Amino acid sequence: MSEDVSPTFPPLLHGVEVPAHVDAFAKAVTQAMVDAEPGRITFARDSGTMRAAICFVPDRVLRQALPGALFAVLLGLNDALGALAPPEVAVHFAWPNRVKVNGAYCGGLRAAAQYNDPDSEPDWLVIGVEVPVMPLDTRDPGHAPDETTLWEEGCVDLGAPQLIESWSRHMLVWINRFVSDGIAPLHEGWRHKCDTLGEEVSAPEAGTFMGIDEDGGMILRQDGETRVVPLTTMLEGTG
Repeated sequence: MSEDVSPTFPPLLHGVEVPAHVDAFAKAVTQAMVDAEPGRITFARDSGTMRAAICFVPDRVLRQALPGALFAVLLGLNDALGALAPPEVAVHFAWPNRVKVNGAYCGGLRAAAQYNDPDSEPDWLVIGVEVPVMPLDTRDPGHAPDETTLWEEGCVDLGAPQLIESWSRHMLVWINRFVSDGIAPLHEGWRHKCDTLGEEVSAPEAGTFMGIDEDGGMILRQDGETRVVPLTTMLEGTG
């Protein structure tokens, strides 16, 4: 896909383009506050970085809606990269919202909702995704070994518009699966792509990452005790 061509979207989804300098996630949140239109994807015309956000209108409480939306976005991105990237590119997830490519961090997700109360049913939920496609500067790629871009990992022919379009189509498959089959298949898909299960982690807190609960919360073992860090802690404040 040419960088001058905007992505096209599958039925039930439609795009709203913003200039490259505009924060697509913040714009999507503002749009949702005025008009919560499900399936609206706000995306930036930025060839160097994939920046997009989708508006959901949940039909369940936030603690149940968030994992379905978040995992659908992540798994859609994984499938898009699997279709477009070279076969040696490995994609993994780090709880709650980071994306890893070949072992290094490569973007992640943001989330905001009308209410941050886990037991409320918000009118809108926005999930944003940002993935660096091209290096942002000319420094040596090894200057930050735990961070990378798709270009540095061999995706030299992949542009942001192409990735946004493919992501939207694969994401819709996961959204439909969540609607028809519930959260279980999305949980399974996410766990399969997480490379820190059973290991010691330092973020968001130090402990052993034992798994996720039914609402996507991190089950963390600390000093012989087990606690859950709710997925809703990743929500950005809106009210």
